[in-house]
Amino acid sequence: MFRTLAKATAAIAVVCTVAGAGLALDEEHAGATTGNGPASRGAAFTGTAKLRVDGHTVNVSCSGRAGDADDPLVLLMAGGGEGLGNMAALQKQVGKTHRACSYDRLGEGASDRPAPGTLQTMDDTGRLLTQVLDRLAGDRPVVLAGHSLGGYVAARYTPHHTDRVKGLVLLDATIPHLTRDMNRTVPADATGVPAQIREGALAVNEGQNPERFVIADGPVRSAGRIPVEILRHESQYAEVPQYGPALERMWARGQREWLGLSRNAHLTTAPGTGHYIHTDRPDLALEAIAKVTHWAAHQR
Repeated sequence: MFRTLAKATAAIAVVCTVAGAGLALDEEHAGATTGNGPASRGAAFTGTAKLRVDGHTVNVSCSGRAGDADDPLVLLMAGGGEGLGNMAALQKQVGKTHRACSYDRLGEGASDRPAPGTLQTMDDTGRLLTQVLDRLAGDRPVVLAGHSLGGYVAARYTPHHTDRVKGLVLLDATIPHLTRDMNRTVPADATGVPAQIREGALAVNEGQNPERFVIADGPVRSAGRIPVEILRHESQYAEVPQYGPALERMWARGQREWLGLSRNAHLTTAPGTGHYIHTDRPDLALEAIAKVTHWAAHQR
């Protein structure tokens, strides 16, 4: 979620460094870097790099060896308002056994800002993600592991890209109908912290965020039978006056909605966690990623 918003809204959970010399991977030598032939394993660098993608500079980071072309790439996707550093520790651990990468969406971290005066939709964000995966993953299968807004993006993207995305891990992902549910849960005449939470969430969803990304409500679409592990926080809203329990129920219902992503989806409450599950209980995040990646590696 956005840290500035969190300070003002008592940890709302709305949407929420790897070493290496900076590389510049431009379009001209992208093919030589990623390999465009059969069974391409994608870019093989370690550390951070700047990709030129669709006219934008995108900041990326990768860890772990490339491995075989059938080994999945794990792409970590941070929440809103977060740069690469937020998931760097998790990436380091995943990189011990798998190829692991992360990237800053437009407006985040060291990537370019969105064009002035424009809003980004899921189509825009998805198109950029596809091109990033083209460069980083090549032909290998992909597991997406997203926190908060990164989880929302991953969940919306996956059903339309099951040819490539073979597994999904959601870490307290932004819920599918946040605008509708927030309006139902916290009334317009609320005051104090609850009012801040409501107003902040609605503003963020409309695109008042660093990515200028509209977080639209919508149905959950199925990705078939790919493995999906959904982790939700144990306690996030306990200190929100009057509406804390209702907000927790709202979030829990929204997490259950994500079960519609797959006939092979599982939802777990992560003990001892707030919104930042991968920080509070990295062991549980790693376990979920390992489970999904193992399945993805053996299904082809």
